[in-house]
Amino acid sequence: MSLPTTRKALIVSAADTSQFELVEREVPQPGPYELLVEVKAVSVNPVDTKVRAKRAGKVLGWDASGVVVARGSEVRRFREGDEVFYAGEITREGTNTSLHLVDERIAGRKPRKLDHLHAASIPLTALTAWEGLYEQLEAKRGGTLLVIGAAGGVGSLAVQMASRVTKMNVIGTASRDTTREWVKKMGAAHVVNHRENLPAQLAALGVKNVDAIFCCVGTDAHFEAMAEVIAPGGRIVSIVEPEQPLPMGKLFGKRASFAWEFMFSKSMHKTPDLVSQQAILDRVADLLDEGVLTSTLTVDAGVLEPAALAEAHRTVASGKMVGKLAFRL
Repeated sequence: MSLPTTRKALIVSAADTSQFELVEREVPQPGPYELLVEVKAVSVNPVDTKVRAKRAGKVLGWDASGVVVARGSEVRRFREGDEVFYAGEITREGTNTSLHLVDERIAGRKPRKLDHLHAASIPLTALTAWEGLYEQLEAKRGGTLLVIGAAGGVGSLAVQMASRVTKMNVIGTASRDTTREWVKKMGAAHVVNHRENLPAQLAALGVKNVDAIFCCVGTDAHFEAMAEVIAPGGRIVSIVEPEQPLPMGKLFGKRASFAWEFMFSKSMHKTPDLVSQQAILDRVADLLDEGVLTSTLTVDAGVLEPAALAEAHRTVASGKMVGKLAFRL
């Protein structure tokens, strides 16, 4: 098929970085290992809101579902017409554009049973949850997992994966009635409030220590509690960069370990295991098609356009999102 010479893109406004502008840009040509994807849907993640102020004139967005329309000379996995979903690279142009380039090694096959809108809500959070659970926490079958901030995009999938795939006893945290109900729906056996005393609430459940902790919110605020409830030899992973140095010495006596999960790290540093993200997305697609995992989309934000995207950023930045928000193109 013949490709257009220009494409539509939403960029961060240089005049006001809380706003966006619709522009026309040239269609990029795929490199040897790249796919050119016609983007059908995108979602908004907290990372979008965190980097926006420093990216005036840039295209944001790191979740997409779409159709391959062209490919590089060395691409072997995908063909034109294949449906894919992926989270992109933080160091490259984002997905808020009608045509987007992505390295085939970090793209997976789109789940067959999900439409593009629901599929676009999955990649970044699924990769983060999977890598955090199985690469950083080295989660095994059984054991107890505490997910702090379990109602967000990553937390929702971490709860699902741990409870439905790995058969762990999952305790999630949420602070409102609506979020508590959502976390239970995702598969948590118990839900406690992360705005209240966590050790005391766990003790009331008969739980003194947990084998693993997945922190999705407020690393600084929750570190003392995490250090208190983690089991000797247990593992903690966080996806939230702290504002101050953490008192790691509190974990020493328990021989407990702490790790960070940042799903963009592999693509930023072109690590030898970069292609693992394709394998993870393919596995997640299988689990979604089998009904083991379910979509976390809660807000259909309509068609991607500047004012709606700005409003979506405000919603996500508020910290009150349940699940994910996505746009169609």
